[in-house]
Amino acid sequence: MQETTDKTNHLQTEQEKAEDRVWEVNTYENEKGKWNMYPGLCKGCGLCVEKCPVKVIEWGKELGFMGTPTVKPRIEGCIVCGICQTVCPDAAIHIEQKGKKVPPAAVPVH
Repeated sequence: MQETTDKTNHLQTEQEKAEDRVWEVNTYENEKGKWNMYPGLCKGCGLCVEKCPVKVIEWGKELGFMGTPTVKPRIEGCIVCGICQTVCPDAAIHIEQKGKKVPPAAVPVH
């Protein structure tokens, strides 16, 4: 019984740590909105690069949590459509369109 209690306490402690974490964010802005990248969440999968309709997302020099390059937009050409946010499996991109609703987040498939 003690082992189960220890595991439960450990899980609660880990969850509390995750809730208290402040994520670093790189924000890029143009007249259409903001493009926020959380390098601590990006694993460098490249789905956003592949799916960007205007091809303005490129590999950056900063490394993500897996030691792979993160991405960044050439913000002057970004249409802030939100496709990158939708396809990102790790919620590493958050789009804020000026005067519009936030695009839908990706939904995990189980």
